[in-house]
Order: sequence, then structure tokens, then C-alpha cells
Amino acid sequence: MARGVAVKSSGAGAKKKGAAFVIDCSKPVDDKIMEIATLEKFLQERIKVGGKPGALGDSVSITRDHGKITVTAHSNFSKRYLKYLTKKHLKKYNIRDWLRVIASNKDRNLYELRYFNIEDEAAGEDED
Repeated sequence: MARGVAVKSSGAGAKKKGAAFVIDCSKPVDDKIMEIATLEKFLQERIKVGGKPGALGDSVSITRDHGKITVTAHSNFSKRYLKYLTKKHLKKYNIRDWLRVIASNKDRNLYELRYFNIEDEAAGEDED
């Protein structure tokens, strides 16, 4: 075998690995601030595949499980795009003032919806 010659693998064994992103909405769902079904429906209608919103086909799948939404993409899919759509959903339902979308430090493919820390800001204003 000559050096520097790449050997291609057959198409049957080599599969393209997709990315799975998770949005953890458990805190606001437990507090009944938002419904997870509306976010799931919003994502299904708004995610663009091939420039067309809502045409997910086989390339993107969305599943819901106990306060978490999992978006699995079999092609190029941006984690930042998922954050943008989640923020857009929060703004549409007027809960963007209380919730924010934060990427988890532990897992690169996890977003979490958290409350703003209003108590800390109020304490800072009282000291002035």
C-alpha cells in the first residue's frame, strides 16, 4: 500500500452523525409560566430547512419529554439558530421579561430557560 493514499469506506457503514440539541424548560413549565407544547409547535412551524419554514422532513426531528425539547438534526443545524427561535417564542408570549435562554457550561448541546435574578438588581438599587 502506498503512503498518502486515502481509503474510502463504503457508504453502507459510514453514516453522517446528526447533532442533538436540548432545550430544558422544566422550571417555567413546573411553575406554569409556559406550556412546552406551544414551544414545540412553534419550533416545528418556524425551523427552516432548505429555506422553507415548517418543511422539516427527515432532516430535523423534534421530540418532547418531561419539560425538555430535543431537536435532532441530520444535516447542518446551528445551535445559535435554536436559541434565536426560542427567544422569539418567549417574546411572542410576553415572557421574555422574566425568562432568559442560557447555554449550559456542562453540556455543549443544552440550553436552559432560567429566571432573571430580580432580587439581586433590587438590592443593588437600594444601596445607592
